[in-house]
Amino acid sequence: MIQGFVASIVASVLFGAMYYLAPALAPLDGEQIFGWRVLFTLPFTTALVLGRGQWPRVRQLALRAWRQPLLLLGLATSAALLGVQLWLFLWAPLHGRALPVSLGYFLLPLVMVLAGRVLYAERLSRLQWLATLIAGVGVGHEVLRTGGMSWETWLVALGYTVYFVLRRRLDTDHLGGHWLDMLLLLPAALWFVLRAPSSVPLVLEHAHLWALVPVLGVVSAVALALYMAASRLLPLGLFGLLSYVEPVLLALVALALGESIVPAQWPTYGPIFAAVGLLVLDGALRLRVPKSSSQNGP
Repeated sequence: MIQGFVASIVASVLFGAMYYLAPALAPLDGEQIFGWRVLFTLPFTTALVLGRGQWPRVRQLALRAWRQPLLLLGLATSAALLGVQLWLFLWAPLHGRALPVSLGYFLLPLVMVLAGRVLYAERLSRLQWLATLIAGVGVGHEVLRTGGMSWETWLVALGYTVYFVLRRRLDTDHLGGHWLDMLLLLPAALWFVLRAPSSVPLVLEHAHLWALVPVLGVVSAVALALYMAASRLLPLGLFGLLSYVEPVLLALVALALGESIVPAQWPTYGPIFAAVGLLVLDGALRLRVPKSSSQNGP
């Protein structure tokens, strides 16, 4: 479980770095960035699959799909759910929809905690329950403050939950399954990169993109691989709670970029910051527990 905890935290840090990097990718738009991200993430993900000896899992999954045609529909659905989230993550800040998407990331952990409890009868520690309640206060305040939830909010909160539950049901919640998701996104990525007007000349004309686009691919590949590993190593509820680290880091990135938290937002961010602190404390306490008594996750 500790490996999953560390993987989730490091993935959140890398996602925050990617958020910080996104404005430097101008003049590419959100769809073009999505396309280039997938194109450069896939090779580095392939290297991770080969380096970690995961290729037999890819072959096994391909054989399962050949023998079970309905599995192909599940795999296509899994890739589509991931693709929508990758697109939305970079589309929203460029179209003035960052707030609804961030609210979705704040709501996502609570939805996953509920899914873990209902679908898998998962149990949370006292500190984790306390973190859930405190974070719920912050999310509830944000819902009241913004006057409801938009389609972007629901797409993040429900879409990601369905995605991770589906991966567990399909038994693709491993690096090989993630690689296949990225492979199935390749046609959409090529469409966004090559559709008229093609973004290839833009990349060739701007020297800074020659380095930043591959860096985006490396960071994205490692972050997504760690995120998928955490989803497998942790109970769904705890994995959901640790997802609060990412929006908090995104908020810190926004502050570093010159934005500010207005007084009306502190009742949202304050409880969520506190909840993340409790999760860090819970993780630190688990590090002190002997390994034999801490293996209560899947």
